[in-house]
Amino acid sequence: MMRILSVLLLILLSTGTQATCVILLHGLFRTPSSLIKLEKALIEEGFATVNRGYPSRKHPIEVLADLAIEPALKACPEGEGVSFVTHSLGGILVRQYLTHHAMPQLERVVMLGPPNKGSELADSLGNVDGLEWIHGPAGLQLGTGHSSVPNQLGRVDFDLGIIAGDRSINWILSLIIPGEDDGKVSIDNTKVEGMNEHIVLPVNHAMMMNNPEVIEAVIAYLKEGKWEY
Repeated sequence: MMRILSVLLLILLSTGTQATCVILLHGLFRTPSSLIKLEKALIEEGFATVNRGYPSRKHPIEVLADLAIEPALKACPEGEGVSFVTHSLGGILVRQYLTHHAMPQLERVVMLGPPNKGSELADSLGNVDGLEWIHGPAGLQLGTGHSSVPNQLGRVDFDLGIIAGDRSINWILSLIIPGEDDGKVSIDNTKVEGMNEHIVLPVNHAMMMNNPEVIEAVIAYLKEGKWEY
């Protein structure tokens, strides 16, 4: 609570105040600490931020979406617009949530490495014994088939900018993924019908949220709704 109040005070005192609350959503296996560097950069730009965790390996996407987003919305200052910055699975949670909930205060969404058409890794490893225990129910829902959750959600109808990566730190996994990829998701599969902007940066899936160029691009999109690339 004290942390949120301090952030609000910073915003009130800032000459570059952004009347937007930015909700950060981490990916599968990750925690809020993976987004701390990005969070600090957003605060320095005058954004109120909410960076909370959710049990990514314990529930299916349909449950995780509400568990992650409802408390975060309540933590945002009342009356402000809301934007999202997500990594990987976090982007699918936003799509799931917005498919079933109206959000008139929504401004913009930036997704980092989202499996918007699923990932071939989920297809290839889906029948491996013990995978559900490792990745949880949500991980098994991220395949590329027509019935996967990302492909059942359809086109987006909100202001969305997507940042994909084309570097991999795991060439074995990249062999499973057709085309250029970030080690977990192909560039093509980060795209979704209805998106506003899409860029590719020289980053890998695991650490893209800490890359200075990615952070700069996130801030630019939240402010301007476009990229000059």
